[in-house]
This record gives sequence, C-alpha cells and structure tokens, in this order.
Amino acid sequence: MKEYKIGMVGAGFMAKAHSLAYATMPMFFSPAPGIPVRYKIADLTEATAKEAAARLGFKGHAARWQDLVDDPEIDIIDIVTPNNSHAEIAVAAAKAGKHIFCEKPIARNVEEAQAMLDAVKKANVRNMLAFNYRRTPAVALAHKYIQDGAIGKIRTFRGTYLQD
Repeated sequence: MKEYKIGMVGAGFMAKAHSLAYATMPMFFSPAPGIPVRYKIADLTEATAKEAAARLGFKGHAARWQDLVDDPEIDIIDIVTPNNSHAEIAVAAAKAGKHIFCEKPIARNVEEAQAMLDAVKKANVRNMLAFNYRRTPAVALAHKYIQDGAIGKIRTFRGTYLQD
C-alpha cells in the first residue's frame, strides 16, 4: 500500500485535529486508499516545531515552511496556518509538485484563491479544502429541510461549534 508523506505547516489547534485524522484514517476506510505518514511539521520556531513533532507523532520538524516544500520526500503539504499565509504556501507547494490540503478559509480574497487554483492547475497536482462537516448527517439533513422548504423561509441562522 502506498504511503503518502505529509508535511504539515502550522502546529496549532488544527494541526492536532488533522494529525488525529491521519492517525485514525486507516481504521475507518478499509481498505485504506493509502497510508498517511506524519513525516514533518513546521512552525514559527524550532522549539515549537520540535515539541509539536513529538506531541503529534511526526518523524521530523522544521522552523520554516519552505523546508517542507523543498523536501523531495514529502508528497502532500497540509496547510493549517492562519489564512493570511495560505496563498503563499500553496502556490510554492504546487510549484514544487506537492499535493495540497488546505484548511479553510482558503484565502483572504478571490485574487489569492485564484492564484492558488492557477498554481495547482499548472502543476497538475491535487488540492483539497477542508470542508470536514459538509457531508455529516446533521448538516445534510438541515440542507434537505431547507431545499424542500420543510422549515419555511430562512430569515436568520445562528450556529455554535462546541468542542473540548
């Protein structure tokens, strides 16, 4: 089975969520389409990256995201940084031939998003945006009720994301 080496950029909360997903994915999808390997993680400082690598199960770390993009061993760049850095990282990763998994929101504006799309098309690499709740049963049911008009005209909406 093919292994896919992940280079994760960012070591905050979403790094924890994505790392857990990589670790458990083969248990939920059988047979697994591939095995994600938590290969290297980068953050703003060497100390933070080193601690995150140990805590999240990565084999290595770096203090610069560019080191992940330049690493020929890495197949996928997982971007879990604030969205003001997504475009720069994604465009560089695509140019380096890396597949891209990016946390939302994708960019600060349509121009950045378009530059990202243009880069992945030109490099012919795969890309994905993390809409992890899009297909959950509760969201799908709410969508159905709205589409069917079963709950009337939506005038306002308030949602809460409860975790930890």
